Amino acid sequence: MSVHSPNPAVILQSKRWNALRNILEREGPFCKDDFSASPDNLEFLQTKCQVLIIGAGGLGCELLKDLALMGFGNLHVIDMDTIELSNLNRQFLFRRTDIGSSKAECAARFINGRVPTCRVTPHFKKIQDFDETFYQQFHMIVCGLDSIVARRWINGMLLSMLRYEDDGTIDVSSIIPMIDGGTEGFKGNARVILPGFTACIECTLDLFPPQVNYPLCTIANTPRLPEHCIEYVKIIQWDKESPFGGPLDGDDPQHIGWVYERALERANEFNITGITYRLVQGVVKHIIPAVASTNAAIAAACALEVFKLATSCYDSMANYLNFNDLDGIYTYTYEAEKSEGCLACSNTPQSLPVEDPNTTTLEDVIQLLCDSPRFQLKNPALTTVKKDGSQRTLYMPTVASIEAATRKNLTQSLGELGLQDGQQLTVTDATSPTAMTLLLKYQSNEVEMV
Repeated sequence: MSVHSPNPAVILQSKRWNALRNILEREGPFCKDDFSASPDNLEFLQTKCQVLIIGAGGLGCELLKDLALMGFGNLHVIDMDTIELSNLNRQFLFRRTDIGSSKAECAARFINGRVPTCRVTPHFKKIQDFDETFYQQFHMIVCGLDSIVARRWINGMLLSMLRYEDDGTIDVSSIIPMIDGGTEGFKGNARVILPGFTACIECTLDLFPPQVNYPLCTIANTPRLPEHCIEYVKIIQWDKESPFGGPLDGDDPQHIGWVYERALERANEFNITGITYRLVQGVVKHIIPAVASTNAAIAAACALEVFKLATSCYDSMANYLNFNDLDGIYTYTYEAEKSEGCLACSNTPQSLPVEDPNTTTLEDVIQLLCDSPRFQLKNPALTTVKKDGSQRTLYMPTVASIEAATRKNLTQSLGELGLQDGQQLTVTDATSPTAMTLLLKYQSNEVEMV
């Protein structure tokens, strides 16, 4: 009778998860009350738990690697970007031959080939291309983004998916936790968000550095800064003239040179100084410093929180971690609190203070919505409801014909537009999948109506 030697691959696979089994199949003094030690915990991670990773860049590559090696068997990754040469020093799932290819697809292919127990499904799209039906299939969402706008959008989507009981309490089964990580140079942060229960992205919006976003009406009509001229060429003139027959490439010297020359022409037209080649590069590429070791530390913290939430083996972080390894290593965890005046999760219309409606123009309001640390909108559209119940569009920058028709409203005061104290404004913006409602709150009681 012959004796068959065991398959080395099977032996390797059985040993791969021994460390996880020590955690998931044993009771411990720090386990949560609802934790049940069982082999079913590992089986859940490998066969049932679905995790979405948004972003396949510096953080995303680390997250994919960490989660795949922690036993998660069903991962999805979304990223709309393609691989550039400058990515290769820290985004280790990519090779030189991948340049120009989809980040999501290349990252998925690498993990699928390296970790046979994990299946990664790539999505070479924007997060805005999917509706709530897509996001409802996941147990958790992990963000490795370099865009605050995208963070705010997915935050709004998860809040919009909450269901409520008859008594107004949140249906716990509708909550999809979001674990968010961010890095800049040697600094980083990780946080756990339970939509509806803990502080959301909008609750702590003032923690983010001010975003350099300019209203389209200012860029197109009244530029005042060199950045306005560069953004005009980047957003409007490039698509209009299509000088090289394709999208703007921030790594192509010819493209940057063309933007520089046109921005200089526009700056001279409006007597604006300060246009430099280096400034054009910075505005076009939104350059943010990245350090591989910081990405690794923050991704590890995020992956650990995903593991704890998925298995209940330990309490999750409450709820915000700061990390700094600029001079030694320093970390600090604290509990960010929900804001009663949060635009996203308070479920009540928020007031918009206006000092004098007779001198405050609609453009001033739009500028406030973009510049204020409380709002930080990107390119808002405003509508209101008239006394007869019909809807009135005050300004809509995203549709060319409507923008042209409503442009005249920008220079009119709120009094001239007939907007009264307490009137509702409905605001839509790229930062949220849903509209927000603001109530005009006039500091001056006398409004001259025209």
